[in-house]
Amino acid sequence: MIDAVLFDWNNTLVSFEWDDDLVEVGHRAGLGHDDSAFTARWREAMLGGQNGDRRYADILRQLGVVDPDAFIDAEHEVWRPAHSVLASAQALLEALRTRGIKTGLVANSWPDPGRVLRRDAEAFGLAELLDVLVYSEELGRRKPDPEIFLHACRQLEVEAAATMYVGDNLVTDVQGAGDVGMTTVQALWFRADDTPGIEADFMAFTPMDVLNAVLRLAR
Repeated sequence: MIDAVLFDWNNTLVSFEWDDDLVEVGHRAGLGHDDSAFTARWREAMLGGQNGDRRYADILRQLGVVDPDAFIDAEHEVWRPAHSVLASAQALLEALRTRGIKTGLVANSWPDPGRVLRRDAEAFGLAELLDVLVYSEELGRRKPDPEIFLHACRQLEVEAAATMYVGDNLVTDVQGAGDVGMTTVQALWFRADDTPGIEADFMAFTPMDVLNAVLRLAR
């Protein structure tokens, strides 16, 4: 029996399309002016694998940004059109909730801080359909760390064994959730991760497959 279904964010409830042309546009919005030297240093810090686990705001401070929060907000607005919500996300969440199943989000939020993603969830009409929103940036733990999954369970007052996790990544989502005893579903509608040696309990080619998995376990 499943009491709660938790979801990943990127490539599960929402897809993100990288657009290299938006990098400088976002920086112009954040800085208030063009600065090609800043963009070059940003690329080195963000795309060169040198950022480690530092928060995005800390990286921006190191790059000379005086007000990182304002920069992040302005930059994110530029990138918002690059995000698109799963067309049937609302219908799936509503269908689960009408069956008395709690719903939630557990996501690795780097580089975006949790407050920005909370606004996205509201803008996409998903926040009111999710009973809990857990972001790694706020908790200080990243998937596949067991604590981020267990924290969501505690917030919902459900057992991990009675919880289903839906995500696209076989390591951070499927293996991470499976290690704490959750039923796992690999979301395949946006991308198909094929990391060897890891298999989900269920594979979902469409959101309806998630609902079918829940109903199957309720028999």
